[in-house]
Amino acid sequence: QVQLVESGGGLVQPGGSLRLSCGTSRNIFSRYVMGWYRRAPGKQRELVATITSGGTTNYADSAKGRFAISRDNAKNTVYLQMNNLKPEDTAVYYCTARTGLGPVYWGQGTQVTVSS
Repeated sequence: QVQLVESGGGLVQPGGSLRLSCGTSRNIFSRYVMGWYRRAPGKQRELVATITSGGTTNYADSAKGRFAISRDNAKNTVYLQMNNLKPEDTAVYYCTARTGLGPVYWGQGTQVTVSS
Protein backbone atom coordinates (compact mmCIF):
# COMPACT_ATOMS: atom_id res chain seq x y z
CA GLN A 1 0.00 0.00 0.00
CA VAL A 2 1.34 3.38 -1.00
CA GLN A 3 1.99 5.72 1.88
CA LEU A 4 2.58 9.43 1.90
CA VAL A 5 3.40 10.49 5.43
CA GLU A 6 3.07 14.18 6.23
CA SER A 7 4.30 16.14 9.20
CA GLY A 8 4.98 19.71 10.26
CA GLY A 9 1.55 21.27 10.60
CA GLY A 10 0.46 23.26 13.62
CA LEU A 11 -0.64 26.59 14.98
CA VAL A 12 1.29 29.69 13.99
CA GLN A 13 0.71 33.41 14.29
CA PRO A 14 0.18 35.58 11.21
CA GLY A 15 3.52 36.38 9.63
CA GLY A 16 5.07 33.20 10.95
CA SER A 17 6.53 30.22 9.12
CA LEU A 18 6.04 26.48 8.97
CA ARG A 19 7.68 23.71 7.01
CA LEU A 20 5.67 20.70 5.97
CA SER A 21 7.35 17.40 5.12
CA CYS A 22 6.09 14.39 3.19
CA GLY A 23 7.97 11.12 2.97
CA THR A 24 7.21 8.18 0.72
CA SER A 25 8.85 5.21 -0.97
CA ARG A 26 11.62 5.58 -3.52
CA ASN A 27 9.42 3.99 -6.17
CA ILE A 28 6.72 6.61 -5.77
CA PHE A 29 9.10 9.50 -5.28
CA SER A 30 11.04 8.83 -8.46
CA ARG A 31 8.03 8.12 -10.69
CA TYR A 32 5.56 10.86 -9.83
CA VAL A 33 5.31 14.59 -9.64
CA MET A 34 5.02 15.49 -5.97
CA GLY A 35 2.70 18.22 -4.81
CA TRP A 36 0.73 19.85 -2.05
CA TYR A 37 -2.99 20.60 -2.00
CA ARG A 38 -4.99 22.28 0.70
CA ARG A 39 -8.64 22.42 1.71
CA ALA A 40 -9.78 25.37 3.76
CA PRO A 41 -13.04 25.25 5.73
CA GLY A 42 -15.98 25.78 3.42
CA LYS A 43 -13.81 25.97 0.31
CA GLN A 44 -12.84 23.68 -2.52
CA ARG A 45 -9.57 21.84 -2.57
CA GLU A 46 -6.78 23.94 -4.04
CA LEU A 47 -3.48 22.94 -5.63
CA VAL A 48 -0.72 24.84 -3.82
CA ALA A 49 2.53 23.71 -5.45
CA THR A 50 4.13 20.90 -7.41
CA ILE A 51 7.66 19.75 -8.14
CA THR A 52 8.86 17.30 -10.78
CA SER A 53 11.58 14.74 -10.38
CA GLY A 54 13.85 17.17 -12.20
CA GLY A 55 13.07 19.98 -9.80
CA THR A 56 10.71 22.07 -11.90
CA THR A 57 8.25 23.86 -9.64
CA ASN A 58 4.81 25.35 -10.10
CA TYR A 59 2.79 27.44 -7.65
CA ALA A 60 -0.71 28.70 -7.18
CA ASP A 61 -0.94 32.48 -7.30
CA SER A 62 -1.76 32.50 -3.59
CA ALA A 63 1.54 30.75 -2.83
CA LYS A 64 3.91 32.62 -5.11
CA GLY A 65 6.54 34.60 -3.25
CA ARG A 66 5.67 33.09 0.14
CA PHE A 67 5.84 29.31 -0.26
CA ALA A 68 8.66 27.16 -1.59
CA ILE A 69 8.41 23.51 -2.54
CA SER A 70 11.56 21.40 -2.61
CA ARG A 71 12.59 17.77 -2.61
CA ASP A 72 15.37 15.70 -1.13
CA ASN A 73 15.89 12.75 -3.45
CA ALA A 74 18.17 10.98 -0.98
CA LYS A 75 15.41 11.00 1.65
CA ASN A 76 12.44 10.53 -0.70
CA THR A 77 10.92 13.57 0.95
CA VAL A 78 9.19 16.66 -0.37
CA TYR A 79 8.92 19.87 1.64
CA LEU A 80 6.70 22.92 1.63
CA GLN A 81 8.29 25.93 3.28
CA MET A 82 5.58 28.45 4.10
CA ASN A 83 6.56 31.99 5.08
CA ASN A 84 4.59 35.10 5.95
CA LEU A 85 1.57 32.97 6.73
CA LYS A 86 -1.86 34.56 6.68
CA PRO A 87 -5.14 33.52 8.33
CA GLU A 88 -6.46 32.58 4.89
CA ASP A 89 -3.73 29.94 4.67
CA THR A 90 -5.53 27.99 7.39
CA ALA A 91 -6.39 24.61 5.90
CA VAL A 92 -5.66 20.94 5.91
CA TYR A 93 -2.63 20.40 3.69
CA TYR A 94 -2.30 17.18 1.71
CA CYS A 95 0.75 15.72 0.07
CA THR A 96 0.13 14.08 -3.30
CA ALA A 97 1.90 12.00 -5.90
CA ARG A 98 0.43 12.96 -9.24
CA THR A 99 0.60 12.56 -12.98
CA GLY A 100 -0.44 15.07 -15.62
CA LEU A 101 -4.02 13.86 -15.15
CA GLY A 102 -4.10 14.69 -11.46
CA PRO A 103 -3.35 13.19 -8.05
CA VAL A 104 -2.93 9.45 -7.82
CA TYR A 105 -1.97 9.05 -4.18
CA TRP A 106 -2.80 11.18 -1.14
CA GLY A 107 -1.40 11.63 2.31
CA GLN A 108 -3.59 11.76 5.39
CA GLY A 109 -3.38 15.54 5.68
CA THR A 110 -1.88 17.88 8.24
CA GLN A 111 -3.67 20.83 9.81
CA VAL A 112 -2.20 24.30 9.48
CA THR A 113 -3.86 27.02 11.54
CA VAL A 114 -2.79 30.64 11.27
CA SER A 115 -4.23 32.69 14.09
CA SER A 116 -3.25 35.20 16.71
